[in-house]
Amino acid sequence: MHASSMPPRPMQLWFAVFLPFACGYFLSYLFRVVNAVIAPDLVRDVGLGAAELGLLTSTYFLTFAAFQLPLGILLDRYGPRRTEAGLLLFAAAGAWIFASSDSVLGLTIGRGLIGFGVSACLMAAFKAFVLWFPRERLPQVNGFQMAAGGLGALSATQPVEFALGFTDWRGVFMLLAVLTLAVAVLIFFTVPDREEPQHGMHLGDQVRGISRVFTNRLFWRIAPWTVMSQASFLSIQGLWSGPWLRDVGGFDRSGVAVVLATVSVAMIAGFISLGTLAQRTGRPLRVAEAGVLVFLCVQLLLIIGWREMAWPLWLLFGFFGTVGILPYAVLSQRFPAALAGRVNTGLNLLVFVCAFAGQWAMGAVIDLWPSSDGHYALDGYRAAFGMMFVLQLAATAWYFAAGRDLSGGKPLEGH
Repeated sequence: MHASSMPPRPMQLWFAVFLPFACGYFLSYLFRVVNAVIAPDLVRDVGLGAAELGLLTSTYFLTFAAFQLPLGILLDRYGPRRTEAGLLLFAAAGAWIFASSDSVLGLTIGRGLIGFGVSACLMAAFKAFVLWFPRERLPQVNGFQMAAGGLGALSATQPVEFALGFTDWRGVFMLLAVLTLAVAVLIFFTVPDREEPQHGMHLGDQVRGISRVFTNRLFWRIAPWTVMSQASFLSIQGLWSGPWLRDVGGFDRSGVAVVLATVSVAMIAGFISLGTLAQRTGRPLRVAEAGVLVFLCVQLLLIIGWREMAWPLWLLFGFFGTVGILPYAVLSQRFPAALAGRVNTGLNLLVFVCAFAGQWAMGAVIDLWPSSDGHYALDGYRAAFGMMFVLQLAATAWYFAAGRDLSGGKPLEGH
């Protein structure tokens, strides 16, 4: 049994389609950034260095990325409801393993299963939105979906810090395992099917669809630019923002949680306002271009280590770091709806591979400078953040050099 395949009314779309997937992405983002708050506990309980902490946390990105291409096929073949509900069961199991482990290996396995299990939370939603919502609404609806992720990031800050006053990080992850299982059930029994699954399409046809995406010139104009912006945002916001605020900004543990909470609020505001602005202007890439340039300026000031402006800079980081999601809607509109899953997951594959490499590499760079009582050196942060800044700058230069007249036009019907 599952939700009726009868088309919901326009208002019902928000409850039957948007809300269930928003709950899934809420949990996905909570899992993604919670280590920024519990990092001191993991370092204390398991004895991790910066590189080990970066590797452990970034394993989420690696398994997430590894499943993106198969995920695109599953989304286009079986639909977002079945695909996401099934994968969330693995995330629930991973959270339980993470909570029960006493070794780096066990924690890594649990974290990897979480990344694998939530790998559909955004892409399944994007696929469902393409099927159900009007094309012109996609930038705004995608922005609200990302705002749900921002709420998840917000819940991973002060609420988690508050919960740690009653339990430890293991208890937090056990609760997350139960909530993840509940969301899987919600999606499976609430979300309707727009069309019959594409059982008649051969696997070879599905694979050729992936090739069609990755050989498209427009895809490679946009991909490096948005990939590096998103990968840098995820790498920093998901882990290294917390240690930076402690070691460079001079905040205590409670202060770090407060700042990260306000950064999450800024993220929510960014996703909603920038998505709405993109819809109203009808020029999402122009909005993204301006936002990325501001995002680069903010990171440059963080690299300098401007302590007096730490809080406002991180608010701007959270707000403008969200602009990298706008090109997803642009690419979705330029391909047939049947390819939407593979377009978004192809782009997401690149984002999360780079996020994995970036988050781990930042830890390795930070470890090149000696630490003191678990605190890392300012020069280490400057080098690590500077590495990501240079990569973003190069990708931005590529985007503008490759040609940016990408607005308008019909969905692609061929190469």
